Amino acid sequence: MSTHELYINAPSDPLWQVPASGAARFSWEYDEGRARLLALYQKGKDKQWDGATRIDWDIEVDPYDPLGTPDEALNLYGTRHWAKMTEKDKGDLRRHYSSWQFSQFLHGEQGAMVCAARIVESVPDLDAKLYSATQTMDEARHAEIYSRFLHEKVGMLYPVNDSLQGLLGDTLRDSRWDMPYLGMQVLIEGLALAAFGMIRDTTDKPLPKQILAYVMQDEARHVAFGRMALRDYYKQLSDAELREREEFVIEGCYLMRDRLRGVEVLENFGVSKKEAEEYTEQSEFLHLFRKLLFSRIVPCVKDIGLWGPRLQKAYLDMGVFEMGDSNLDLLMTQDEEIAEELDRQRFEAEDAARVAEIRNAIAEGAA
Repeated sequence: MSTHELYINAPSDPLWQVPASGAARFSWEYDEGRARLLALYQKGKDKQWDGATRIDWDIEVDPYDPLGTPDEALNLYGTRHWAKMTEKDKGDLRRHYSSWQFSQFLHGEQGAMVCAARIVESVPDLDAKLYSATQTMDEARHAEIYSRFLHEKVGMLYPVNDSLQGLLGDTLRDSRWDMPYLGMQVLIEGLALAAFGMIRDTTDKPLPKQILAYVMQDEARHVAFGRMALRDYYKQLSDAELREREEFVIEGCYLMRDRLRGVEVLENFGVSKKEAEEYTEQSEFLHLFRKLLFSRIVPCVKDIGLWGPRLQKAYLDMGVFEMGDSNLDLLMTQDEEIAEELDRQRFEAEDAARVAEIRNAIAEGAA
C-alpha cells in the first residue's frame, strides 16, 4: 500500500519543491579543524546504527493506543463531544493523535535531512562539512524509522502541518549559510527533542520508547554541533545581523507555540476549527506541553549568543524565560544514558533467554 493511500487528508501535491538559494562552498584546507568539531565527527561515525536491527520491530503495537495516551491528554476530554464517544471512538481518537504526532516527526526528520545536506553544501569549514555528512545519515535513519512505525504499526499518516512546512520553507530559502543551523538545529530539532522526550518519559509502550530514546541519542550530538558552530560564528556578527537572527527565532517560536496543536485531528472528528482551537487552548496538558517544548530551545539560543532585549521580552511573554538557565549539557547526557540503559536491559534479557534455552535443551537431552 502506498503512503498516499494512508494519508487522512492527502497532500495537494506529493512533491514539495523549495527553490534553493545561496552558494556551494568548497574548502581546500584539509589538515586543520576545530578539535571539538572533529571529536564530534568521530563520535558521529562511531555511533552509527541500523534501525532495522537495533529496534525490536517484532513488538506488537495496538494501533488504537500506540503510545498509552491517557484520556486527560486528549483535547476532547471533558467536553460535550467526549460524553457522546464510545470506547471505539476514543480508540480512533488516540490513533489519530498518535498518527498526527509521529507524522510531524517524520516530516520534520525529512526536513532535517535536507537541511543537513544543505549545510554540507554551504558551510565554509571542512570540519563542519564532515560532521554534517554524518548527521545527514542520522536524519535519513530517523525518517526511515518513523515511516516504518507509521506504516506498519499505526497504518495512518497526516500531512505536514502548515506551520511546520512554513518554517521549513523559510529555513531552506534563506541564502545565509547559518540559517539551516538556526532554523533546523535550534528551533525545529529543539522543539522536536522536547516532544520526543515527553513521550519517551511517559509512554508505557516499549516500541515507541525504543524509537524515541535512540533517535534522541543522535539528536544530542546534533544540538551540540549547532551550538559549537553558531556560537563561534555569532561572535563575529554585528548587532544588526544578530537582531535579524533574533527576529527569526522569535517568529519561529511563536509560530510553533501557537500553531502546532493538532487542531486538524479534531476537525476530522467533526469539530469545527473554531471550537477545536478553543478546546486546545483550554487544555491543561497542552499548557504543560508548550512549556516543555521550549526546555531545549531557550538555553540553546542563550548559549549561542542570541539574547537581546526583544528576544528576552518574547520569552517572558511566553512564560519560558527562566528556562534560559537550564543545564542543556545535563539534558543531553541524560538522553545518551537512557538509550544506553535501554540497550543494556534489552540485551541482558536476550542473553538470559538464550541461557535458559540452552539449559532447557540440556535438561531435555539428559532426560
